[in-house]
Amino acid sequence: MLASMKVKPIIIINGDPNSIFVEIFFKSLNLKKFNSPIILISSLKLIKIYSKKFKTKKKIKEINLKNIKLRNLEKDCINLIDVKLNFTNIKNIKTRDSNLFIKKSFEIGLELIKKGISNKLINGPITKKNFLKQKYLGITEYLASKNKTKKFAMLIYNEKLSVCPLTTHIPLKYVSKNITIKNIYAKVLLINKFYIQYKKIRPKIAILGLNPHCESIDDFNEDEKIIKPVVKKLSNSGFNVSGPFPADTIFLKKNREKFNVILGMYHDQVLSPLKTIYEYDAINITLGLPFLRISPDHGPNIKMVGKNMSNEKSLFNAINFLDKN
Repeated sequence: MLASMKVKPIIIINGDPNSIFVEIFFKSLNLKKFNSPIILISSLKLIKIYSKKFKTKKKIKEINLKNIKLRNLEKDCINLIDVKLNFTNIKNIKTRDSNLFIKKSFEIGLELIKKGISNKLINGPITKKNFLKQKYLGITEYLASKNKTKKFAMLIYNEKLSVCPLTTHIPLKYVSKNITIKNIYAKVLLINKFYIQYKKIRPKIAILGLNPHCESIDDFNEDEKIIKPVVKKLSNSGFNVSGPFPADTIFLKKNREKFNVILGMYHDQVLSPLKTIYEYDAINITLGLPFLRISPDHGPNIKMVGKNMSNEKSLFNAINFLDKN
């Protein structure tokens, strides 16, 4: 069946070939028939190996990047753009070959978006320390840089509760230096815009303090001097925000049920409790880009490659979210 011209395809980048991505990709396609056609950017050789291994019934249709047309995309098969990948063993792909593959895949995906083929992008998990080589804090920052986006945010999204870290992958000793009224205000604006656009609601946002119990023995207390004033400023501007709240109690059931989003000051302050509560039932959405980018909320899990034991829920949720939007 040919895709409708009105339905934008979902571009899915394989990500790290040394990962569980292809396994959870095929598992996700077996769970539901999606309305959107899927363009998979991956290695045809790699996909064929896993296709046989997981006995997938999905037809693989190789498409040409230069001549791609929406009307030629098929909804009931995998529309594949082949990216050459040098390997002999799926469990032992060299880092150099993997990095070249990931870089080329992102280039193709971003080119498709630039051409207007789609505005929906998913990338599989990536070993950041190998691919980014300390040039970027994470894939969020990598894509923001590629698109010259200065205001962006990482939203770990779940239907019931989402979290957003003000700072992402930086050492804890640098966190306090990055807590500013400007940064907090910008993140709240992005969160609010996303929820209005995709959920049709004005989100209730809890903003956490930095210090234990929002208290400090220092003369300068970030919670009093920065966070509390910006909460007041945002509230006076019409945003549904409150805080600062102590991080040790905000995730208690009776507290977290009051909010749609919890904005924390650093990565593990909000990601650790959310993953404890929802495990794989969350997706990583980059806010602020000119397109909707999502990734599964977990890493490559190299030790599990080829074992058919990985949980596909996060990738399925990512595809399902874009399919509905």
